[in-house]
Amino acid sequence: MTKHPKDMVAFVMMARTLALRLHFLGHLDDQILPSLKACAGKRLSSPGLRTSTICFPTCSSLSPRGVCTTERDPMFLAAGSVRPYQKLFPSGSGLSLLHHLTSDEDHTFIKRLTSCTSSQQVLRLLRSYPLLSGAAAASILHRLADLEHDSACGLRKPQILLSDAGLNELCQTLEHDSTKLQDEVLVRALLGCTRLYLDPQSRLVVRLVFESQKRLNLERLSVEALCGLSRALFALEGPNSGMIKQAMGQLQNKDTAQWNTAELVAVYSMLANGLGEDGCYLELLNKMNTQALQLVQKMGPGAISEILGALFKLRHKEALPLVIALCKQAVHHVQNFADPELTVVLSALMHYGHSDHFLVEALERHVPKVAFTAHAETVTKVMQFFRRWRILSPPVFNTVAESFVYRAEEYSTWQVSQQIAALGVLGYLPPDAGRLFRKVESVLHARFSQFQPRALLDLLYACTLLQRYPLNFVSKVFSPYFMQQLQGEEGSGIDHRVLAQLTQLYMTVKLECPFYDGPRLSPKFQVKSFLASGQSLETPVEPHFYNAVKSALVDLLGAQSYFASRVLTPYCYTLDIEIKLDEEGYVLPASHTDEVHKRIALCIDGSKRFAANAEKLLGKEAIKQRHLRILGYEVVQISYYEFEKLKDKKEVVEYLHKKIFPHSYRLSW
Repeated sequence: MTKHPKDMVAFVMMARTLALRLHFLGHLDDQILPSLKACAGKRLSSPGLRTSTICFPTCSSLSPRGVCTTERDPMFLAAGSVRPYQKLFPSGSGLSLLHHLTSDEDHTFIKRLTSCTSSQQVLRLLRSYPLLSGAAAASILHRLADLEHDSACGLRKPQILLSDAGLNELCQTLEHDSTKLQDEVLVRALLGCTRLYLDPQSRLVVRLVFESQKRLNLERLSVEALCGLSRALFALEGPNSGMIKQAMGQLQNKDTAQWNTAELVAVYSMLANGLGEDGCYLELLNKMNTQALQLVQKMGPGAISEILGALFKLRHKEALPLVIALCKQAVHHVQNFADPELTVVLSALMHYGHSDHFLVEALERHVPKVAFTAHAETVTKVMQFFRRWRILSPPVFNTVAESFVYRAEEYSTWQVSQQIAALGVLGYLPPDAGRLFRKVESVLHARFSQFQPRALLDLLYACTLLQRYPLNFVSKVFSPYFMQQLQGEEGSGIDHRVLAQLTQLYMTVKLECPFYDGPRLSPKFQVKSFLASGQSLETPVEPHFYNAVKSALVDLLGAQSYFASRVLTPYCYTLDIEIKLDEEGYVLPASHTDEVHKRIALCIDGSKRFAANAEKLLGKEAIKQRHLRILGYEVVQISYYEFEKLKDKKEVVEYLHKKIFPHSYRLSW
């Protein structure tokens, strides 16, 4: 049968594109090249086009598989690698998408489809259903994409899909029946094609785009259809697509005050997938935030997670009121969130710097029940969340520590590091700490080479905060090889916090493990002060608290000259206040350097040096006081929770006297 000239032109262009891609990527093997050469000189012409010479092999000459395929590098398409679909079967397929399944039949099929855990299961299910609705057919494409997607290289095993006759027939039928598909089904099928990385110039994709343009011109597409179409076109053509601008124009003309939760979620998701980058469509986003605030109390776990995740991706700075409202609503759904949803919620809340007491309580009830079965990333994110907000939660920490003993092999090295780091930050040792750290040591022995330098440093540093000293591995951290690795990972020099961690780790080993005789940390990697702007190994003293203590000290000692403030010691620590005593216990002027018999370090510990919900020092503050005592200082802790109980200055002076000079009854010197 003679092909229509337009069909022949499309066929020629597709053939040329395929040949060029194969040649560029070096996929022209010994079997394909002869077939291409054999076709040389074969001319096709069409009115209005110059005569072209093309060559295109038959499918039988390519391979015994049913589909001619290739791959191209992700750089050629924003969506990633491409696996083009070619029409191979004759028209008139027996598979029909016009069969209207009953709601029960559709529900049964979707349920079976969702339960599939591999592409092979999906394809077997497809072969068992000769009659499918359009919606079911589109769902198959999306389920295959869910199961096969690999962010690094497109699809994990494209050959499984490309060699399946049933899937090829499904693609033919979608192309043939595209004009009869409902708007939402049409758009969903096109989006499924992009998720499977079908060639933008394949007949199926071209046909679906053409039909979508016709529907778009009618200006009757729903909000969700416009979103799906925009996402598909963004993957195919990038943000400057004319159809995207047309679709977004129609979307912006709709009244956001009338949108329901599903429509809001669709638009948020679409913007977060690329179209909302660089502050695009901010006006639309702000209108959506207003409407979302009106509907937030009716939102379920899926909607909460989708919207928070979208706001997080967009880094939308004006969304805090909505974030707070979503957080309050999330409290009611903690037990209903799927693991990935809870992970997204906690990530977004950490980004926006927001927490909620009731959310913490809900997590404390929920996490101990699922710690042994939840996804590794979810367990890790929970620990990061508690660490971020300095929340000491024995129920969560004990259960996670216990599950770690049994599940450590499931965790990535980064996840191992983050879970132990959370315990170190809070300075919390679980009841069965022995088993926990034996497991940590086992992981280090088995997977030491797999740890990234920063993850390894964080893990070892956390161990020392908890007074556990894995010396066999600490010694490797001070080696020149590790320092080279660390410099390579950091890129533009090692930041101050990392150098401070290395310095404190080395100091800990020297002070608390005097028998250590391993490699030393080179002086060029040592810092002079642990106190620095940003993330510091010391928490700066709170100004208001400091001033109150200083004023009372003046009354107690008689003059400000008898104590020094913010003293940097030779050991990198900064003392809030230092008082010097002679051999008889008399206070010396701060400027005095001779005959100093005792040095008193006053630690003015405000609330930020403790867990947010407990009167327990953070790990980094506990190790500081421990080291100061080893170095010979008498450490006097002035804690905020004791200080707040004092009613007037007289009580403050008496309190300081009892703290600093517990064996003296004099109030003046």
